[in-house]
Amino acid sequence: MNQLKGACIIGQSGGPTAVINASAYGVIRTALDNENITRVLGAANGIKGVLDDKLYDMSQEDAAELELLKYTPSSALGSCRYKLADPDVDDTDYKRILEIFKKYDVRYFFYNGGNDSMDTCNKISKFMQKSGYECRIMGVPKTIDNDLNGTDHCPGFASAAKYIATSCAEVWQDAHVYDTGMVTVIEIMGRHAGWLAGSAALASLTGCGPDLVYLPEVDFDMEQFIRDVTEIYNKTGKCMVAVSEGIHYADGRFVSEAETSATDGFGHAQLGGLAVKLADVIKNKTGAKVRGIELSLLQRCGAHLASKTDVDEAFLAGKAAVEAAVAGTTDKMVAFKCTREGGYHCETILEPLDIVANFEKKVPREWINAAGNGVEQPFIDYVLPLIQGETEAPKEHSLPRFARLKKVLTTQM
Repeated sequence: MNQLKGACIIGQSGGPTAVINASAYGVIRTALDNENITRVLGAANGIKGVLDDKLYDMSQEDAAELELLKYTPSSALGSCRYKLADPDVDDTDYKRILEIFKKYDVRYFFYNGGNDSMDTCNKISKFMQKSGYECRIMGVPKTIDNDLNGTDHCPGFASAAKYIATSCAEVWQDAHVYDTGMVTVIEIMGRHAGWLAGSAALASLTGCGPDLVYLPEVDFDMEQFIRDVTEIYNKTGKCMVAVSEGIHYADGRFVSEAETSATDGFGHAQLGGLAVKLADVIKNKTGAKVRGIELSLLQRCGAHLASKTDVDEAFLAGKAAVEAAVAGTTDKMVAFKCTREGGYHCETILEPLDIVANFEKKVPREWINAAGNGVEQPFIDYVLPLIQGETEAPKEHSLPRFARLKKVLTTQM
């Protein structure tokens, strides 16, 4: 083993999840316990914390509070959506990062995020290699969208899927209270990949699933959508629809009328308002009572419905990243390799950052029905093992007891 001693930095980036902090805890706890890592620093608001020299000394945190990160949603260290420039065009940020790494003798860098975060990780890794500064850099995956290339699934997806399926089943119960007709449209996150919207179909296992599910992997046809809903509504007097926020027409335009010129730091369109738009269309066409529901942020911060499998795997991803880095690995992302035949089994593997960054994994077309308004059994078989188990999240006053970090800013030693 090529032993390398030095400090480490852990940062979080992109949209939060219910279990991203479990991954951070996996990194922090494993790093604190490793003799080769001299200091464990948490970056405030991702890479911006490194650039701003705003780093937390994680050794100052109470061990019991750190452990509560497993059950605390959102990004405890703070997140960002900051896009690093191409270093060949502008290396200002990279020189600053190298300056900070040298200042604190940082030899390990762990970045916990999705596609864009892996791009950030990859760029920093390549710059450090080019600069001749030895620093092992590892990506720790997270995204509720489940669209990272190179891994069976992503930490965060399963808990969001469980929340979505549970919420859809509960909404179904509410929508069937009265003997009057009603159409319900539920908008679910997912810009280009339909893993989350497809997970609404899990509610069917309770007998309370959506009648129709629309994913962005299939071009959306408004007239066909109206026919689909009308047919079911006329037959049963009820219809529940789950739809991805990112559904689009054949020409690529998003259906959402709330798409604006606003984008995040990586140029992604900000979507929303789709459920209301589709509800209005159906109401005008059928005269039915229609409700549009947007799950919005609830689906990514609902830690009270987190999957134990997801929490455990999220922690494992962080732990594996540290162990691999200390063993000499760099420029990789921790990924999952899973089998489902004869029982579910998951193990960590390592994938090169450059095959992960900026690629999106879509739902296979054969997992979507021919009509493009539902998912097939292989999709259910894929997701179901991931949502298993209940967490032992502690309560205080019958409410969740989340981690309360002191966030002590570090000083140079």
